[in-house]
Amino acid sequence: MGDVAVDGYRIAPLDADSWDVFAALAERHNGVWGGCWCTYFHLYPDPVEERRALGHREFKRQLVLAGRTHAALVMDGDRALAWAQYGTVDEVPNIHHRKEWERGLQQRPDFRITCLFVDRDHRRHGMASVAVRGALGLIAAAGGGLVEAYPHDLPPGRRTSSSFLYNATRTMYEQLGFVYQRPKGKGNCVMTLTVPAAEV
Repeated sequence: MGDVAVDGYRIAPLDADSWDVFAALAERHNGVWGGCWCTYFHLYPDPVEERRALGHREFKRQLVLAGRTHAALVMDGDRALAWAQYGTVDEVPNIHHRKEWERGLQQRPDFRITCLFVDRDHRRHGMASVAVRGALGLIAAAGGGLVEAYPHDLPPGRRTSSSFLYNATRTMYEQLGFVYQRPKGKGNCVMTLTVPAAEV
């Protein structure tokens, strides 16, 4: 899958060729989210022991090399500034409040966006939106379909540290055209967008 462009940024898919720049961004932030390496959403039902045996970094690297994990990397030259992880439900099955999500499911999405991460020096500058739009571009190139996201649904006027917003806010997704579907857990929600396939 080739690169796409968003607001002048090159969006690179996470793969063997881009692993080093992804790893460099993660390592600049101690493996992100407490050393998760953006692996939590892969951990249902079986890979928990695999991650424990390999360690988070190597588990993620092997997923990348096997084509079992996808993300849109926002590039500035040869440096990644942000990413948005996405995949099919089978690829990233372990969302927060999964059982509640399953109970309320009406249409299984083709893709879901599970996690965003922005370099600490580039937060509050729209990079999360660029990363999500990059993911949507890569999803369109892969055939498009129904996309779900699970942003934080903050009360009006309330802000929280960007370091806690692992999937940005409902407001941001609304600005990108996503439609609110239902609450999920405490302070999160389910939002959807149908993405047409990219023209070849």
